[in-house]
Amino acid sequence: MGQFNVMTTQEFNEQIAQKSTWVSAVKREMSKVVVGQQELINRLILSLLCKGHVLLEGVPGLAKTLSVKALAGTMQAAFSRIQFTPDLLPADLLGTMIYNPEERRFSAKKGPVFANLILADEINRAPAKVQSALLEAMQERQVTLGETTYPLPNPFLVLATQNPIEQEGTYQLPEAQLDRFLFKVMVDYPTRDEELLVLEMMSRTDTLPTTTPVVTVEEIDESRRLMNAIFIDPAVQRYIVDLVRTTRMPEKIDRHLEGMVRAGASPRASINFALAAKALAFTRQRSYVTPQDVKDLAHDILRHRILLSYEAEAANKTADNVIDSILSKVPVP
Repeated sequence: MGQFNVMTTQEFNEQIAQKSTWVSAVKREMSKVVVGQQELINRLILSLLCKGHVLLEGVPGLAKTLSVKALAGTMQAAFSRIQFTPDLLPADLLGTMIYNPEERRFSAKKGPVFANLILADEINRAPAKVQSALLEAMQERQVTLGETTYPLPNPFLVLATQNPIEQEGTYQLPEAQLDRFLFKVMVDYPTRDEELLVLEMMSRTDTLPTTTPVVTVEEIDESRRLMNAIFIDPAVQRYIVDLVRTTRMPEKIDRHLEGMVRAGASPRASINFALAAKALAFTRQRSYVTPQDVKDLAHDILRHRILLSYEAEAANKTADNVIDSILSKVPVP
């Protein structure tokens, strides 16, 4: 367990339980503002721990923006919402160099990407040049303006949204760029009871509920250090690799999937599986990863990394159908 190898498992579990109390505090605060959407909230917390980014797909009005704002409020973090449009330029996102005639020199004017939490709303509405500028910032966690490179703040989390029902005037994200996202989360409609609660909370014109700070950046960094020491058994590591490799040739475990997949997940999926499984074990106050942790994450980690064939799309198959089949056939350790 790295630097924690001198501890007993019980001591390590106790330390994780002590250092992870902010997770439930953040969830409590966010529940004051966001009704339901527990899956989305859980994935946002995991992505914070993993320093990963999230791609959301869901129709408008499902509290995607509200969730990110609420999360920012729990940690006193800077929040930026960027509405992607076809006429957006990379400089609108990253910033640019401004000439000051009095001082006779250029100075950097930083763009909205210099925030802790970024909501890239309808990322598929901007052209490739803007998409790649954001995705480069996500990967390198720095932006170069002029001759100077500026680091992005810590934490830095991008939540990008896509509208699945409106494709006119959109620029689909290339597969290589989709692979940069830790999770792709499908956001669904609330239940009837949840929608009634939304109605009660939001159908007023006075002050709406907000979140208050319950966690610091230092606490999150400390949690990451503990999370890195969480144990993954070699058998679970092999299970992760088997799942990812099976996405490339799913017909080997299910003949009904022959010809359904054009390309499977890259090794980046295996890395993200391990990171996210450790983060999930941390939030569940456990010092080791179980195969169930891996299974619980499989859909959100793999669905944007599996490219379906035209035959699969014609048969109304989805990436989730392929993942279900893989999970049912790959032996669990």
